[in-house]
Amino acid sequence: MVMLSALLWTPALGAILLVLVSGRNSRLIRIVANLFSLAALLLACLLLVQFDANDTALQFSEFYPLNPKLGSAYALGVDGLSMPMLVLATLLTCISLLASFSLSDSIKGYHISILLLEFGMLGVFMAQDWALFYIFWEVTLIPLFFLIDRWGGKRRHAASLNFVLYTMGGSVFMLLSLLAISQYDLENQGSLMASMGQAAQNMPVVEQVLVLLGFLIGFGVKMPIFPLHGWLPLAHVEAPSPISILLSGILLKMGAYGLLRCVVMLPVAAKLIQPLLVFLALFGMIYGGLLAWRQRDLKAMVAYSSLSHMGVVLLGIAALNQTGFTGAILQMTAHGLIAGALFLLVGLLYERTHTRNIQDYSSLVQVMPRFATLTTLTLLAAMGLPGSVGFIAELHTLIGGFQQWGGLMVFFSLSILISAAYAMRTIGLLFTGPVKPQMRDIADLKSLELMASGVLVGGIVLFGLLPAPLIELSTATVGKMLAVMGERLP
Repeated sequence: MVMLSALLWTPALGAILLVLVSGRNSRLIRIVANLFSLAALLLACLLLVQFDANDTALQFSEFYPLNPKLGSAYALGVDGLSMPMLVLATLLTCISLLASFSLSDSIKGYHISILLLEFGMLGVFMAQDWALFYIFWEVTLIPLFFLIDRWGGKRRHAASLNFVLYTMGGSVFMLLSLLAISQYDLENQGSLMASMGQAAQNMPVVEQVLVLLGFLIGFGVKMPIFPLHGWLPLAHVEAPSPISILLSGILLKMGAYGLLRCVVMLPVAAKLIQPLLVFLALFGMIYGGLLAWRQRDLKAMVAYSSLSHMGVVLLGIAALNQTGFTGAILQMTAHGLIAGALFLLVGLLYERTHTRNIQDYSSLVQVMPRFATLTTLTLLAAMGLPGSVGFIAELHTLIGGFQQWGGLMVFFSLSILISAAYAMRTIGLLFTGPVKPQMRDIADLKSLELMASGVLVGGIVLFGLLPAPLIELSTATVGKMLAVMGERLP
């Protein structure tokens, strides 16, 4: 099967073709970039249709040795954890490109960078070799640095530098942890994820804990978790809105995805640092919610809400049970849709008004009814309203946490109340009160904008009302992960 390679290299091929296109031909550049991103989305959907959710083994696997002496290989595969991330990555890339039609500066470089970023993201979710995973992980840094530094806001240079330094610093810890495990690969099977998981069992318990802490720092920077989140607000605020869609919708999920893989690989260490994980999760949820509540800048509010929502993912992982893991995976998908929709809608509003200060708005429902409807639905989903995919994800995480810690979940409930506070505050300030004179003539969403945002909001509502297909997609994989953890526990 070469379907995964076809999906992986489609955006890379699009980027290569764009290099050959004249930078003056902006129309052709947009057409080529959108066609290749659409092709990647269609390939991901084809994989989803053919994916057997009841099969716990890796599917569509590809294996080509690269360096037999080192044991590295071009190894690709997908399971119930990576499949929804692939579809989400290709979908949000398409939407971010649709949201970039107003861009007029250095169009060629911008679209090449987005396609290369998609290439790196897809590689992270497909790679079944840790060396290959690390390469794709680092590949995403380069285009994202240029996208923020070249097309960002006034403080874009500081934002891009912060992002790169934080992420590269975390990558050092991840690399050290991978090298530490490789020293115990007694059978010399290389860096395949399966063989590295077996090698990790040969390590002393203390070293397993240190290795998992290294992974926690490396992946925690990307998620991000408190206190490794310093790059997040500045990067989100200064990045172009289409890039914020990818940054929050997909890039943060790469950290959660990697951490889930490592927890399964090191279950003894995960059990030992479980109290630390739950503390970081609950504190991050409350801390992120409080900071979101006090923001006036709409993008900063969504950025800090991402910190809170990714705390839900960490809590699900920390539960180390079926319901918690399911909740974490559901929250990864839910937050991708919700944060993507919010950044898209905030970006469209900023293009019309050139302000993100929430106090500059009022009663937009009278002048932008379509925008008001979609934004309200998304904000309600962000606070976990029943009928939205956010509710389904948070409910699973809450149940998984309650099974593990009982009354400690009162802090989870507190974070939900804080989420409701800033969501309702935002709805009130944006859509109620008298219409301000400078806001009377704002154009509502156009057809293309309505289609892009409508797809995301439609997914939020659809999976909220009919969550079974999304849950079943990862159920068998979660069961296998827990079975593997059970075998590796003493």
